[in-house]
Amino acid sequence: MNRESLSNADWLRTVDRLGGAELLEEEAREFGAFQKARKVKCALDQLRLVLAYCWSAWGLRLTAAWAEAMGLASLSNVALLKRLRNSTEWLEHLVCRLLGAGARKASVAAAKGRPVRLVDATSVAKAGRDAREFCGRWRIHSVFDLASECFTAFELTDEHEGEVIDRADIIAGEIRVCDRAYLQPDRIAQVLDAGADIVVRAGWNNARWLDSKGHRLDLIALLKKSRGNGLIDRPIWIEGSAKQPIALRLVAIRKPKQARDLSIEKLKRHARDKGRNLLPETLIAAEWVIIITSLDRGEYPLSAISALYRLRWRIEIAFKHLKSGVGLVGPPGKDQRSAKAYILCHLLLVLLTEPLIADHLGDSPHRAAA
Repeated sequence: MNRESLSNADWLRTVDRLGGAELLEEEAREFGAFQKARKVKCALDQLRLVLAYCWSAWGLRLTAAWAEAMGLASLSNVALLKRLRNSTEWLEHLVCRLLGAGARKASVAAAKGRPVRLVDATSVAKAGRDAREFCGRWRIHSVFDLASECFTAFELTDEHEGEVIDRADIIAGEIRVCDRAYLQPDRIAQVLDAGADIVVRAGWNNARWLDSKGHRLDLIALLKKSRGNGLIDRPIWIEGSAKQPIALRLVAIRKPKQARDLSIEKLKRHARDKGRNLLPETLIAAEWVIIITSLDRGEYPLSAISALYRLRWRIEIAFKHLKSGVGLVGPPGKDQRSAKAYILCHLLLVLLTEPLIADHLGDSPHRAAA
């Protein structure tokens, strides 16, 4: 699958992957993307136009010129923009259908063990001076299933909506792996109540830590005390809005000296660049990888928790494919509807190419681990 697929026989295979010509025509009318055959003859031609614009760097005028040269349609750049805007809901439906197909495959692949789902978000910049001044971003909240090695959920928001651990539907029995941005006590409680477990990276000051008696636990003092052993695996509680604290498990692993030095130097350099002072506690915590989990110690020893968290690299690779491989950058226009359609087209391309990448890579040891 590549951009040339829009102008050769691969287009027919793409149409089949998306559900077939008849279904696409029906859905385009249902979602108001295509109403009457005028300058664009059918919904398939409109989809081809929209994908050509979003998957290339041509811009509206060159895409319209390409369409005329191909005998696809004769329309202005303004008319193409209008069709792009009208296609947003239809594109969102196509993305959801491909995600659903991946989710069904994922549940089969993970049947021998518990599904491991990696939760994270990536973002691209909004267009325009105001967006640059106020750090305007389009945020893509994602869930990546490790067994099938494909995305199983996307949600597109702007910078006003933060990353939350329970944004995507929770599957009972899953293990949800996240970075430190997702250490959210009340939302973690909802994930646990739904029958899932969590493995989440933690910062030393990300939560109110408690011991078994409900007393404040000094995490930094515990880290300093454990420097000699270099490992911590013990029960811990975090305080949320509910009366009862949330019972979890603290797993901490002290980094090797070279990794400790690199982490501390990076923190110091960032503080210098920002003109800030570092707290001594931050430097102590930088020596450790701190993880909280709800997984049972008997079934999942410390080494297993560490291995599960290290699998987070896979969603980072998937994001790299989205941006470097597929070519997602900030949408060129300020209009929200066309910007959303632009991003959805790239998500569609990711979902179409994931099976090809999986076939090329062959069997992954991480699938077996999941």
